[in-house]
Amino acid sequence: MSAHFITDCSGVILAGGENRRMPVSKAFIKVNGQTIIQRTLSTYKSIFSEIAIVTNQPEQYSRFHVKLLGDIYDIGGPMTGILTSLLNAHHGWVFAAACDMPFIEEKLIQYMASLRHGYDAVVPRYRGRPEPLFALYSKKLTKSMENAILDNKRSLKDFLSSKHVNYVPLREIKKVDPEARSIINLNSPRDIKTHLEPRDVRLFYKEVEGR
Repeated sequence: MSAHFITDCSGVILAGGENRRMPVSKAFIKVNGQTIIQRTLSTYKSIFSEIAIVTNQPEQYSRFHVKLLGDIYDIGGPMTGILTSLLNAHHGWVFAAACDMPFIEEKLIQYMASLRHGYDAVVPRYRGRPEPLFALYSKKLTKSMENAILDNKRSLKDFLSSKHVNYVPLREIKKVDPEARSIINLNSPRDIKTHLEPRDVRLFYKEVEGR
C-alpha cells in the first residue's frame, strides 16, 4: 500500500448529475488529452485504496474497472449520491467530488483529510460559499442524511449547517493549491471557455458539432 494513501477513506466520483446546461456528458470533456473522469481516477488511485463512481448510467463507466454504485433512492440530487457512497464504503470516511472538476489536486485532498479530527465533514469555502461537492464526509452522517433525503430536504448546504463541519477558508486552500483550481467545475459552455486552454475549447466544440 502506498505511503500516501489515506487509509481510512474511500474516494468517490459523483456522476449522477442531470447535465442540463452542457451539450455533452461532463465527465468525458477532454483536458490536455484526457477526459475529466480519467484525470480524477488517476489522482484517486494514488491516495485511495477504495474507489467508486456513483452513476445511474453504468454502461458509460464500466470501462474504468472500478466499483459502480447506483443511487440508493430514486430521489435526485447530489446528497443521494453521497448517501449512497456512505452506505457502501468500507471505510469510515468518504471523499466525494463531482465528475466535472478537471483540476483536482492530490495535495489539497491530503490537506483536507488532515483536518477531520473531531468533525463530521470537511468542506472548503470558495467565493464565499461552501463547496460540498469537493468534501470529506464521515459515516456518522449516514442516518441523518438519509432522514433528510426522505423528508425531501435535499440541500447539502442546509444539511451541513446543523452539523459539526470544518469549513476550510479560501486563504488556507490557496496555501496548498495557489489558484484553488481543484474546486473549479465545468457546468456550462461558458465555463469551458473560461477555464480550459484554447485547444481544449476547440476540441470541445468540434465534438459538440459532431454529435
